[in-house]
Parts: sequence; structure tokens; C-alpha cells
Amino acid sequence: MANSRIEKYHRQKKPQKSHHKGLKYLLNASLALIVIMVVVFVYYGISAPRVNSEILQSGGSSTIYDHKGQEITTLGNENRTYITIDKVPQTMKDAIISTEDRHFYQEHLGFNPFRIFMAAINNLRGDSIQGGSTLTQQLIKLSVFSTKKSDQTLKRKMQEVWLAVKVERNFSKDQILEYYLNKVYLANGTYGFQTAAHYYFGKNLNQLTLEQMALLAGMPQAPNNYDPYKNPDAAKTRRDLVLKAMYNNHKITLEQAQNAKNTPITAGLKAYRPNTGVGENKLIVDPYIKEVIHEVKAKGFDPYRDNLKITVNMDTKVQKRLYEIVNSNEIAFPNNLFQTGVSVVDPNNGAVIAMIGGRKLGDVQLGLNRAVQTSRSNGSTMKPILDYAPAIEYLHWPTNQIVRDTPYTYPGTNISLNNWDYSYMGNITMRTALAESRNVPAIRTLGTVGFDRARKFARNMGINVPQNEGLSAGIGSEVSSLQLASAYSAFANGGTYYKPSYVSKIQTIDGFNHHYDPTGKKVMSEATAYVITDILKDVVKPTGMGSQAYISGLYQAGKTGSSNYSNEEIARNPSLANMSKDTLFTGYTKNYAIGVWTGYDQPNLHGLDATQQKIAAQIYQHLMRYLAAHSNNQNWNKPYSVVRVAGTNILYIRHHRPNNIPAHSTINNNNDNSANEVVPNRGRRAHSNNSAEFGTDDDNRSNSDWDNNSNSNSNNNNSTNSSPDTTTPPTNGNSATNPNNNTDNNSNSTTPPASNTPPVAPPANNGQPPTQ
Repeated sequence: MANSRIEKYHRQKKPQKSHHKGLKYLLNASLALIVIMVVVFVYYGISAPRVNSEILQSGGSSTIYDHKGQEITTLGNENRTYITIDKVPQTMKDAIISTEDRHFYQEHLGFNPFRIFMAAINNLRGDSIQGGSTLTQQLIKLSVFSTKKSDQTLKRKMQEVWLAVKVERNFSKDQILEYYLNKVYLANGTYGFQTAAHYYFGKNLNQLTLEQMALLAGMPQAPNNYDPYKNPDAAKTRRDLVLKAMYNNHKITLEQAQNAKNTPITAGLKAYRPNTGVGENKLIVDPYIKEVIHEVKAKGFDPYRDNLKITVNMDTKVQKRLYEIVNSNEIAFPNNLFQTGVSVVDPNNGAVIAMIGGRKLGDVQLGLNRAVQTSRSNGSTMKPILDYAPAIEYLHWPTNQIVRDTPYTYPGTNISLNNWDYSYMGNITMRTALAESRNVPAIRTLGTVGFDRARKFARNMGINVPQNEGLSAGIGSEVSSLQLASAYSAFANGGTYYKPSYVSKIQTIDGFNHHYDPTGKKVMSEATAYVITDILKDVVKPTGMGSQAYISGLYQAGKTGSSNYSNEEIARNPSLANMSKDTLFTGYTKNYAIGVWTGYDQPNLHGLDATQQKIAAQIYQHLMRYLAAHSNNQNWNKPYSVVRVAGTNILYIRHHRPNNIPAHSTINNNNDNSANEVVPNRGRRAHSNNSAEFGTDDDNRSNSDWDNNSNSNSNNNNSTNSSPDTTTPPTNGNSATNPNNNTDNNSNSTTPPASNTPPVAPPANNGQPPTQ
């Protein structure tokens, strides 16, 4: 019996021993975890950015530098009105502390673990306006860290706590509060409460009313969300929460809180005015800086709060020259209402070199940037992108490919399409059709390629053509000057598209550099890019459609474009007859691509006459002449994949030799500059009978869009060449007769569904055709 009791005793003791052993393991593991966390905390803390009074006292605005490192501007108000703590009214202090850190003067550690926990609980319950960070931690965030979400790591949080502890040890509470209220961002480019008091109310801080102080005190958490100009309802709700916090913190009476809540948010508020930057460059660079702000935000930073050093791709000298061209009298602008949008892009990397969003704008900032607007038609500048480049890329068309310029009606409709001169040239070559900007051959070419295939080609070049525009998009869609400059850059550089970019580097306040290197996408062959460029060289010759852009001796290419008014628009305003709604020019060298739009902001009131239609090309010419004087003048080298027929200006893709080459011609495979020179076009209209261009026609084609017309003026001797390179252009399975290729939303109109289609009656131009 005794032995059984002893055995029972020992059996009962064993579990207790195991239990103690488990507690010991748990305790050791916890201690080890704490030691590891302390070691990591100290390690991260030692590597934290340096903090001193100069850093804490500095402003929070970002500085922007051009591509050479020269300062362009500072975002926000550089002339920040610094206020010392003894000048800050007590009510303003109470409003800030009640909102941001109620126990600010009682806490001396710099952070509060319990508050972090309670903030999470209260936020879930929705009954607190305070976050988990102390006011000291917020000062650290504003001074040495960015607001980018990807930067909000465990390492950064530990460094924030480490620095908050150091700041609490080295500075008094009043100093910390002074630094904070002078640094914090309060929307619309204002930093600090004294500066904001002047901006929003035109008063000193000690002159503000209770409700005005409460409005400002509530803004730091989300300044743009609580902007009283843009979001007055949200601003009032936030202001009233601040008043409630002040009452709960025993800083104001219930009567004071109620009276302040009943005051409209607009009471005493000054009229809104933009505040994008400072310095002598402010107006010159404004449209460019507007796009920089968008791009920086898209990368996850806040340019108004993160104390960034932003390096952009702008060439300040080019930007100033462009501003001078459109705002001076060196070009005969008709009036100050005449507008323009211009974009300059480096074809080799997509860098936006310069940009103008308008002219004669006065002190307007962050206004409409006409260089990036996509609400106006790009007219015939679309033809190389959507019509002819896909034909060369997919169908291997040579420059002497025969296309029909004869009466045309959009498939499935009764809508006829006219050329800009209301005449037809019969059978012409692709080179002539594009260089002379003929509408009918362009649409026929698009139909032959296939609308869906062409749309995909354009999309790869940064231009999205809506499906419902149908074939009419081949002579114009809603495209900006920036999109045009970037798309044409792919022709300039041999077939690679770069998305346009403004920012090349962002340095955060901790000294870390974020570099943004361009990545290009091959969107067409070198052969396609070269052939398009070779044709577009004809446009900028003294006898070309874009002769206003001609610069003697410069290797360049370009395309004109315009959009005209519909019959309905002219009926509403007969003075618009014989006018264009928009005129464009896009041109390029190997070093620069420039897109220019011109027109009026109210096109239904003002149109462009024949003289004004030349201004877009003139702007291009003035700017490109300046650029060319500061860069190398290089011609394009013909790639091996392109064959030039000696004695002609015929180009074709190797292994796709056309049949209609003159029998006496020879193949020139040289790759020197002389081989690259384009043989000048014959005078307008004289080319249709020229055998050197047409050579020997091949009219045995199955697709009617390039069948020879029996009434045409071109040669038609049906001879062929037995060269092994000879191929017959394929019959297209996705032709213009496919109803899916032409969705017309204006079937009752008497004009084609394209904004650049002329009215039915020919315009009276005094013998001068409108620019195309």
C-alpha cells in the first residue's frame, strides 16, 4: 500500500515538472526575442539619418533641378513666414495639441506604445481623430522621411522612434512644437501655420478666429483632402472635429464650440489663387512642372511634403526659348486668344525636354496644359501612325505602291470622303499619297491593313484609338502634341517607342537616390521607320506641304495636320466656313521630336484662316532651328533591310521587290549618305505621269483598293520583273468592306465621321489650299 502511494505521488509530480520546463522555454524565447529586437532597434537607430536644429527648422517643400543640375524652382512658398513659439496664440497651440497629441506636454519619451495601441482601437471605433504617432514623431517624419508607402518599412519605423527619443532629449517641448507648426504642409503650396494664415485669410496667426484656427489645425493629417477650396464639406467636418476635441480637452466651452461650428467654412476665406512655385522661372516652367508633380505623385511621393530633390529632363534654355517664341512677336499671331500646345521629346530615351501649355496666359498657374490635352483632333498627322506605317510593317508596301485617289464612300454608309482640295488624282504612289496628304488613299490603306491591326500598332506607340471611331480615325483622332512627339520619335530612332518621361531622379531627404532610366519597346522594324522618314522628308522641302518648316541643310522629316468644321458647325456659325478648327505640325531630326498644336479654346467662335494654319509649322521651324544650332546634324542611315532603286526615289523592303520598277533601273545597296538622300519629288500634280516614280505598274492585284483605274493618268504597261525579290502584295482578309472596321455614330451626317473632313462645298481659298 505504501509503495503504491509513493508511485502515485511521483506520477503526479512529473507533469508539474514538465509544465515548469515549458514556462522556462517560453520565457527564454521571449527574452531572446526582446534582445534581438533591441539589437535590431539599436542597429537601425545608429544608421538613422542625422537630425539637428537646422534640419528640423527647414521647410518641407521640394526643389526641382533641370537635367544639368541647375535649380528651376521650389514647390510651394519659398518665402515661408517663420513664427517663434512665443508669438503663437494659446488657442492655436490648444487646437494643434488637442488634435495631434493631447498628452504632448506630459510625454517625454518621444513615442507612446500605449497610444499606438489605443489609436488602432479608436480608429476601428471611429471615435478619435488622433493617430498613433506623437507630435514629435510627426516632426521626424516631416523632416527626414518621405511619405511614399514603399518607404514605410519596419526599419523606417524603428528609426523614427529612435530619432524621436533623441529629439525629446535634445530639445524642449516648446522648440519641438515651434519646429512642427512652421514645417507642416497645409495644402496649396503653403508651409507653416503663419504662412497659411496669410494665404487663406490674409491675417497674422494671432488675428484668426477660433473657427479659422480650428480649420488650419485639422489640415495636417490630409491637407489636400481638407482643402477648403476644393473640398469645403470635408474641411468643415474636419474643423468641427477639431472643435469637439478642444472641448473634450477642456480648452474651450460648449458655447464657443457651438458658435464656431455654426460659422460657414468660407467665412473670411480669401479667393483661391494657385501657388505652384517661386522664382523668375515660375510662369515659364509652369506647364512642365504641373506634369512633374503628377509623375512624382504617381511614383508614390508627395512633392509638397517630402523635402525632395527632383531632377527632371527639362533643358531650361530650350524651355525659355520655346516660351519666348510663343509669347513674343517673332511669329505673327493674330491675337492673344490664339493658343498653342508644344512638346519637345528626345527620341532616344523619351525624355521631355520642354513643354508649353499655352501662350499669353498672364499669371495663371496649374491651368489647362494644351500640350497634353486629348480633346482635339490631330488631323493628318495620324496618317503615318495608323495608315501607312502598318501597311509597310505588315504588308511590306514599297514607296511606289499604287493607291487609288478616286471618289470614296465609307463602307456601309452613304458618307462620302473628300480630299482637302476636293479633287482626285487617280492612281498615285504611297509616297505621293502621304507626302501630299491625300485623305482617300489614307483611308483605303487603313481598310486594307485592317482597323483592328492598325489600332494595335498605334497603341504600341502610345496612342489609343477608340473602336467606335472606325476608319475615319485614319485621318484624325483625339491625340495630344506630346503623344505625337513621342510616337514620331519611334520613326526617328529606328522603331523603338519610349513612354514620355519628365523625372530622371528623386533624392529623398535621407540622401537616397531613386533613378528612373527609360525602357523602350520595339514597335516596328528599322525598315518601316526608315521608309516613313524618307517619305516625310518630302513634306518639309521648299515645295512640300510643310514648307513653312523647311530649314536649309537640316536632315529632318515631318507631317502637317488640320481638322475642319462639319456642315452642322458651319450652319450654326457661318463665319467658320473656309476655316480650320485645329492645325498641327509634328517633325523630327535624329535628336529631337516636336509636336505642335494650334487653335482656339472656343473653336465654335473662332477658326483658323489660311494664314493662321501656317503658324504650327512656323513654331516648329523657329524652335527646331534653335535646337539644330546646338546639336549634330545627322542623316538617317539606310538599314540593310531596305533597298533603294537607283535613279529613283523608290524604296522597298528586301525580299519584297515590287513589280512596277522601271526596267532601266538598278538596285542601289550603298549605305552612305548620298544613298540616303531622297530624290526630290516632282512638282505637285506633275508626278502622276512620271515613269521614274511609277516605273512599270503591276495592275494584276486582287484588292480593289490598289487596283489601277482604267481612267487614271498613270502608266499601265503590265510588265513585270522576274527578280527573285519579286512578290505580289497579299490579298487582305480584313478589308475596308468589313463592317466591324467602320463604326459610324453619325450616319445621318453629310460629311464623313472624321473631324478633319472638309465641308461638302469647296472652300474659297483664293487659290491657296489649306495646310495639311
